[in-house]
Amino acid sequence: MDAVRAMIMDALAEPLEVREVESPTAPDGGVVVEVHATGLCKSDWHAWVGHDDVALPHVPGHELAGLIVEVGAGVQRWSVGDRVTVPFVMGCGACEWCLSGNAQVCPDQQQPGFTQWGSFAERVVLRAADTNVVRIPDDVSFEAAAALGCRFATAYRALTGRARVQAGEWITVVGAGGVGLSAVMIGVALGARVIAVDRTPAALEAAKRLGAEHVVVADGADIPAAVHEITGGGSHVSVDAVGSAQTARDAVLSLRRRGRHVQIGLLPTDDGMTRMPMARVIAWELDLLGSHGMAAADYPEMLSLIESGALRPQELIERIVGLREAADLLPTMDSASPAGMTMIDPRRA
Repeated sequence: MDAVRAMIMDALAEPLEVREVESPTAPDGGVVVEVHATGLCKSDWHAWVGHDDVALPHVPGHELAGLIVEVGAGVQRWSVGDRVTVPFVMGCGACEWCLSGNAQVCPDQQQPGFTQWGSFAERVVLRAADTNVVRIPDDVSFEAAAALGCRFATAYRALTGRARVQAGEWITVVGAGGVGLSAVMIGVALGARVIAVDRTPAALEAAKRLGAEHVVVADGADIPAAVHEITGGGSHVSVDAVGSAQTARDAVLSLRRRGRHVQIGLLPTDDGMTRMPMARVIAWELDLLGSHGMAAADYPEMLSLIESGALRPQELIERIVGLREAADLLPTMDSASPAGMTMIDPRRA
């Protein structure tokens, strides 16, 4: 294949164009994947608007699943035709963090759609394939697998690996978009009691369908006070799935004493710093935890729960669009409030 269709970002915060570009080739240690599904995420909007340092022209997209169509020299675990997905953070495969199973914090990481051309294209390159690529079980669809790459896997590790949620605990999830609804579903599956907070009624209805015990409308009300009243003292765990100073503050102040907060939503500011209610953190001995995706090494446990039906990421998918429609949707991601995930099939006309 000499050329592939891709969504091209020629300038920051300007309209995106779908056009043909040269088809990629597999580097040593890497593979080329034909993209069958790729998620449209607010993180892609952050790159488009300039919150991430990307080299132009650029192809966004970091949640993906598809078929391997080319294998580079040195790859041992993968063959043409394999159904695969990948975390949005790809480790180098050789550093101490990758070797310990923590590729999500690899200092030499690559990220499709950020540090390299991404998956809003018919084909994408995945590097260090033996470390990063994940096999998709036959019973898991490409769309469901693509949903795992950023939002679902991040929520899963945030609740299991970082906050270590226990059955019966209260969880407050601020933001009921793709990552927030993923956290709701996972929290319910873990036996927790979930409170979902969002400004959009449709998103809160989706959260209730997924098992949220309570929902709170973010309409200017005192969110922490509402949570403390519902729980009788605050949540054991809070999640900011939006990424703003206000949502992070509301989530932290919703905690009970010795609670755990997990920050998933990005917090872009001019100086890279975000104000937090540290007096409360100190006095109540709160834990503030970051969560940056999930390494391929941690996928098997999550995939086994999906195969068993205990987790159902496919239910979070709201719609599937082609590249041209997605090019119109991406600039609206900061203001749109979809009740679920938008998936892109780059093979659509």
